[in-house]
Amino acid sequence: MLLLEVLGSALVGLALSTVAVRLLGSRLPSPRLVLVSGTLGALFGQYLTVFALGPGHHSPAAGLLGSALVSAVVLSLLLRPAGRSGRSARRAPFSLPSGG
Repeated sequence: MLLLEVLGSALVGLALSTVAVRLLGSRLPSPRLVLVSGTLGALFGQYLTVFALGPGHHSPAAGLLGSALVSAVVLSLLLRPAGRSGRSARRAPFSLPSGG
């Protein structure tokens, strides 16, 4: 049963990562990094959910929900801001201009 939960959470993470790459590909780093990060985030979410609920109190649905939530959080951390593709000419406060 545990193996099915782990495989299910890995598939949830892979599915979320694939959707993120298709919809937000221009705002994300390399697709390989996104796929690995989403899958590992889902596996960690499964582990965290099972550990938090304790032995005998978790259900497969709760594990999948936890894996989907943690995977979505990890993927959201990879997003770059939308806007101009070039670097901003604005400097940070109290920074010195560069000499060259």
